[in-house]
Amino acid sequence: MCGIATFTHDLCEAVAAEAPGVECFVGAVNDRVEGYDYPQRVRFELLEKDIDSYRRAADFLNFSNVEVLCVQHEFGIYGGAAGSHLLALLKEVRMPVITTLHTVLREPDEAQRLVMDEVLRRSDRLIVMAHKGAEILRETYAVPASKVDVIAHGIPEMPFAESLLYKEQFGVQGRKVLLTFGLLGPGKGIEHAIEALPEIVKQHPNVVYLVLGATHPHLLAREGERYRLSLERLAEDRGVKENVIFYNRFVSLEDLKEFIGATDIYLTPYLNEAQVTSGTLAYVFGAGKAVVSTRYWHAQELLADGRGVLVPFRDPAAIAEGVCGLLDNPKRMERMRHDAYALGRDMIWPAAARRYLKSFQHACADRKASPRAAFAGWTLDNRPYELPPLRLDHIIRMSDGTGIFQHAIFNVPNFHEGYCTDDNARAFILCNMLEETGDQVSAENLGRLATSYLAFLAAALNHTTGRFRNFMSHGRQWLEEAGSEDSHARALWAAGIGTGRSHNEGHRRLSAVLFERGLAAVEDFTSPRAWSFTLLGIHEYLRRRGSNADINAMRVKLTRRLVQCWKDSATEHWPWFEDRVTYENARFCQALILSGQWVPDTEALEIGLKSLRWLVSIQKTQTGCFRPIGSNGFYQRDGARADFDQQPLEAQAMVAACHEAQRATQDDSWSREAKRCFEWFLGRNDLGLPLYDFTTGGCGDGLHHDRVNENQGAESTLAFHLALAEMNCAKQLTPRSLVP
Repeated sequence: MCGIATFTHDLCEAVAAEAPGVECFVGAVNDRVEGYDYPQRVRFELLEKDIDSYRRAADFLNFSNVEVLCVQHEFGIYGGAAGSHLLALLKEVRMPVITTLHTVLREPDEAQRLVMDEVLRRSDRLIVMAHKGAEILRETYAVPASKVDVIAHGIPEMPFAESLLYKEQFGVQGRKVLLTFGLLGPGKGIEHAIEALPEIVKQHPNVVYLVLGATHPHLLAREGERYRLSLERLAEDRGVKENVIFYNRFVSLEDLKEFIGATDIYLTPYLNEAQVTSGTLAYVFGAGKAVVSTRYWHAQELLADGRGVLVPFRDPAAIAEGVCGLLDNPKRMERMRHDAYALGRDMIWPAAARRYLKSFQHACADRKASPRAAFAGWTLDNRPYELPPLRLDHIIRMSDGTGIFQHAIFNVPNFHEGYCTDDNARAFILCNMLEETGDQVSAENLGRLATSYLAFLAAALNHTTGRFRNFMSHGRQWLEEAGSEDSHARALWAAGIGTGRSHNEGHRRLSAVLFERGLAAVEDFTSPRAWSFTLLGIHEYLRRRGSNADINAMRVKLTRRLVQCWKDSATEHWPWFEDRVTYENARFCQALILSGQWVPDTEALEIGLKSLRWLVSIQKTQTGCFRPIGSNGFYQRDGARADFDQQPLEAQAMVAACHEAQRATQDDSWSREAKRCFEWFLGRNDLGLPLYDFTTGGCGDGLHHDRVNENQGAESTLAFHLALAEMNCAKQLTPRSLVP
């Protein structure tokens, strides 16, 4: 039950009918492990959140000698951040790729832009369904016009017929029928159409509004029928419940034709101007129905020159005026219907299929004229780096309804040591990263964990002082009035990530409140690490709320403070911010690399990269493995460095900073350094012993000179899983590092 699934089915059947000598089959994307009962046309299946299934699909297509691959692209249907798992398939297939873009964003976010650029690069041809989409591809993504085909959304063939012939079966004979259909969700704007009904009914009492369609399955799973019930209550409150009929079902094409046949005016009160494709609009327009629609891009194009009525967004009065204007002028409505039906003959599926076949032929001819280097398969040298599978068993074991425990005795939570804000902040950051990257983990489990960790952070903030407390006993008693500057800033970092990345609206709003109330205290902080953690949080916060002048000013101020630290301390032989290299050192570098790009501040970026190069150089053994500065003495200027005890926190910070450097410079040597640091967890270290425990999902608390610390505390376990999430994110979102 998905518009793109319906589109794919109709396109495949139409292409097969137009080219009877061609074998045409489908690969389906499953959003649940058990899959679906598909028709025979579906030959292979991908599991949305399993990146390896995309690689297996590429193998299947290559081994089957498929000649053309047509991809339906929409950010929300593939796994990974912004649907990045699709790239794993696209980079390995050998045949020409033609991609139909169901969404073309003029202002993509960072992840969407990275994914879209790579999809565009790996596609031989691109198909959009409106000229606006082609315009955005040229202006925003610099795609040459010669690579793009504009092919209208296909529609079923329907006769031009009077609506009265269809109305009796629905019990609406003698009434004027308004229709909206499609999977139900808040973006449809149906509440504004219902708000318009009192005025419409006042002038035309025989009007009835049919709302046809099941609630979107993802929305249904998340919040049930809340939206539909709110619409029903609204209709009752406005006194028009007798004029609204809800059909809560996903209808077959034949049933849909009957509903469209009974329609006098079709309403699309959608709320998003950037919608570049609407299959429902195409269906009713091509069937010769009058349309009243908000001014989203596809509607502007299709209904231009009087072929429909365009109204402003969220304007019930304008909807009422548009509907009544048509009902009051039957000749105008009839003329509009005839014009729409005539144009719709070029949109029927056989016509669309012929255009697709022409695009396929064009792609094949282009590939022959300019062959690409064929993907010959993975060797030991170029194969994708195999990361451990996600296993959150130990994190779940370490967590309760209050938060995550600080320490463990072996793999058993140590209740005696209680909880701390530091670890709950790290755990909340991890939950948001996993949610964004689309890793295979139960959404219910992830949501429950994230809620507990965020609730802990909310309780930690003392609203009187504006400071976060850090340590809490097992009996839920705070053990201090204010935590360290570093723990406060780490809480801000977590709140910033919750604001910028969480998919849960309540989490985003609470995170923003915590961030805004806790930020002012940083003004008086003296810890450079606290400044760095805060900068990381500010960057995340501004991903979603980029126009806050005060927070932008704080970012500039903290960036300059770190730069000044560097100038006061760094020399040619000691290019560092302090007289000692201690813990979580790479966060200085990461913060300046980010600020250098986004403030922007070229000096900060150069210092961030230079200091990180030095940090890499002093934390590498002669055999090439990562050796973090030991916590048993650290590294004093002009003194000897401590080699042990090595801490997981250092490896995780280096992984994050190196990936940030790669994104800033597009220099893949940084990705290799991140890989070196990550492998420290897996046994590429001084002792050749893994700290990560594949059986429990926990991580040892450090590497001593003779052994691994077998206690699997929260800090260490979270450090591993955060590093793993960083590695997976980079694998998905850094296109150049994915190219064999």
